[in-house]
Amino acid sequence: MDFKLTEEHIMIRDAARDFAKAELLPGVIERDEKQEFPKELVKKMGELGFLGMMASPEYGGGGMDTVSYVLAMEELSKIDASASVMVSVNNSLVCWGLDTFGNDEQKQKYLSKLTTGEKLGAFCLSEPEAGSDATSQRTTAIDKGDHYILNGTKNWITNGSSADYFLVIAQTDKEKKHKGINAFIVEKGWEGFEIGPKEQKLGIRGSDTHSLNFNDVKVPKENRIGEDGFGFKFAMKTLSGGRIGIAAQALGIASGAYELAKDYSKQRKAFGTEICNHQAIAFKLADMHTQIEAARHLVMKAAWDKDMGQNYDLSGAMAKLHASKTAMDVTVEAVQVHGGNGYVKEYHVERLMRDAKITQIYEGTSEIQKIVISRSILKD
Repeated sequence: MDFKLTEEHIMIRDAARDFAKAELLPGVIERDEKQEFPKELVKKMGELGFLGMMASPEYGGGGMDTVSYVLAMEELSKIDASASVMVSVNNSLVCWGLDTFGNDEQKQKYLSKLTTGEKLGAFCLSEPEAGSDATSQRTTAIDKGDHYILNGTKNWITNGSSADYFLVIAQTDKEKKHKGINAFIVEKGWEGFEIGPKEQKLGIRGSDTHSLNFNDVKVPKENRIGEDGFGFKFAMKTLSGGRIGIAAQALGIASGAYELAKDYSKQRKAFGTEICNHQAIAFKLADMHTQIEAARHLVMKAAWDKDMGQNYDLSGAMAKLHASKTAMDVTVEAVQVHGGNGYVKEYHVERLMRDAKITQIYEGTSEIQKIVISRSILKD
């Protein structure tokens, strides 16, 4: 086993770290308070290549491996999880999905603009009654020959009002159940496509989360991804990779909180010495560090499995399950280490604690990850 990063990996990690500290950190508290979407910062991330890291260079992507991607995700998430989730969605769900399953025409028209940050993407699977149960799609796409008519509602869509292109999962043939589901590329501004109000969220408040409404939206047949009935498989394959990105986000949130807590413990004094010298605090830091390292190994293993062309459903689910729990555990303890200051916005850890919770929910709840894991280990 070789745990060393390549020079390229280190360069990418350091570039993400520098960008996060120089560009994301200033104003991160204000963006959280105002629920402000950082348009200019997203544009800069696109220019630096963070929005199409794994996509083919032929279509403007970086052609990087998954390990590079999770390294960047961790560093960005240490500072601003609202910004990193945009990177995750655009990379894992939108660009990867189009690059892997889209045809050349779709890649030329859409992917080449998404990889550079010229355009932003969104992935639309969840509905009011179809979150964890993705097979229960109420959104319909009726085949009209050369086009489909799309009707329905999508909920909790990241980049909801800021995206230009939307990958929408819809039911075409209810008789076929999940085999009658399709995936479509929908453009912002099409007639009948309406963006609902912004969600008032506990965490990742800087990310742009909306519900979407489709009222007789005409979608050209050439905008369907894959063969008829491929939509559910497309969604599941795409989400498997997306979970690795969210696992890396959770890892970053935990790492960021841990680093803040460790630094604070070396400065804050109580009973005549720095609080890190008290066993109660030192043991908290030991537990936090151990959990983070375990999560990091799971995340890297899942990324490596994907890069090696191996099945990563199990490793991705385990990485997300453990890393998201680690994010919650570590951020809560980071607030505790800070004492009263941990409850104050200027010390950042309370925001990281709020941001951590969503990693146990989106792109498959922790309960869904346990279903994936248990089915995998029990099938033999």
